[in-house]
Amino acid sequence: MSDYVTKLNDEKTGAVQNLKEILEDSSDYIFANYRGLTVAQISELRNKLREEDTIFRVVKNRFAKIALKDLNRPMVDDFLTGPTAIVLPRKDAGPAAKILVEFCKDKPIEIKGGIIDGRVFSDGEVEAFSKLPTRDELIAKLMGTMNAPIQNFVYTLNAIPQKLVRVLQAVADQKKEQE
Repeated sequence: MSDYVTKLNDEKTGAVQNLKEILEDSSDYIFANYRGLTVAQISELRNKLREEDTIFRVVKNRFAKIALKDLNRPMVDDFLTGPTAIVLPRKDAGPAAKILVEFCKDKPIEIKGGIIDGRVFSDGEVEAFSKLPTRDELIAKLMGTMNAPIQNFVYTLNAIPQKLVRVLQAVADQKKEQE
């Protein structure tokens, strides 16, 4: 019996350690109740999230509490009740939140909350966060805004020689007509 308990404790310790390693790869977490989802729906969600370099992991609440505590992450005991899955974006949490919120609209999955940039978000805050532009979208807008004056300046610089050429051509045409 003692060997069985030792083996069981080793397996649990290994499971917590494995979860800690996965949680270390991300600083943002979104917690969801996946009760009611079929295996096919979970696979569909995983595939969508994988496209954004995001992991969907079903976890044991007790193991998640231990792993989060060991990693000095904010405690979110309220999120770790009932069936729990953690969405772990490796880069930007925005696209992952958008996919999850969109998936919640017609599937029986419920967002419990999240930890984004070290701050605890409620389910409503995660939903509001999902509506914000992603980091890449903001960078693209910023680059467009910064690029517009430069493009206008280049257009203006190009227009001056073009106008000069047209004026010279008009003068040349007039002289030909006069001859």
